[in-house]
Amino acid sequence: MQTYDKIMKDLKNKVYHPLYFLSGEEPFFIDQITDYISDNVLDGTEKEFNHTVLYGIETNEKSIVEIAKRFPMMANYQVLIIKEAQHLKKIEENLLGYIQNPLKSTILVICYKYHTLDKRKTFAKTVDKMGVLFESGKIGDWDIPKWTAEYLKLQNYTITNQANILLTEHLGNDLSKIAGEINKLKLNIPENTQITGDHIEEFIGISKDYNVFELQKAIATKNDLKANRIVNHFNANQKENPFAVIMYNLYLFFSRTLIYHDIKDTKVSNNEVASILKVKPFFVRDYEVAAKTFSRQKLFKIMSLLREYDVRSKGVDNATIQSSELLKEMVYRIMN
Repeated sequence: MQTYDKIMKDLKNKVYHPLYFLSGEEPFFIDQITDYISDNVLDGTEKEFNHTVLYGIETNEKSIVEIAKRFPMMANYQVLIIKEAQHLKKIEENLLGYIQNPLKSTILVICYKYHTLDKRKTFAKTVDKMGVLFESGKIGDWDIPKWTAEYLKLQNYTITNQANILLTEHLGNDLSKIAGEINKLKLNIPENTQITGDHIEEFIGISKDYNVFELQKAIATKNDLKANRIVNHFNANQKENPFAVIMYNLYLFFSRTLIYHDIKDTKVSNNEVASILKVKPFFVRDYEVAAKTFSRQKLFKIMSLLREYDVRSKGVDNATIQSSELLKEMVYRIMN
């Protein structure tokens, strides 16, 4: 089984395989590999006769094999891409014969999103032997900032820790969405630039002063004025600051603060604390401050409050109050 980096390196060096079986929970990497093959193996003229895209929900294995066995016209390769291949119910049974002896002039790309193969079976072993078997694993929320920094580095950019967290906390773990927003930055910022919170605010529209990250810090330091300003900004811009996203981030923050209480008196390094909390070492200080502000008993009450307001935001025991009022009321109760 090959890694994403190895596959992309080979493709850029024009090392092609007759079969790419792309599976797994994270669609971003599958799309990246597929798009690169689609855009770069054939030129414009060659594509007219040698580039085919089929969808698993509309085709069958017999049709795939028939096309895969065709020879290219006036080109070295034909590219056959099967999207939504997870809808092919007998793919292992009906494609095994072809992948045991694939046509070397065909590049068959099978996109098997959100599913994986049993690597103990003959089909997966044959794919791995005759072509490229790739499993696109989901990246944990805590690893998204690291991935974002590495993704930017590959494109000759760096990013400050605060800007990185601002970007990823706002966009969540959708890599395609993050990549799309990074493309906006690239259009406006020259290479070899360090991306800051000002860039994020100007070109993506995420405020560096009014965001969940700053709300957490305001709550942790009992800065009522700042917290109220941020809440008012959220309530005035609910589309960009959905209640569910705010709740999710607050839940992570306070649950990590509880964990910090459990380890604060142990003899572990700052890096070890960061690893346990699944954050960058840069942010351990925020949890130290929050743990001094809120006792374990108070944190348990806060977690209970978060659950209460999450349920109320979904309409349970709350027929009239809007989410904007719920947020204001919740933050007040947390801080008092």
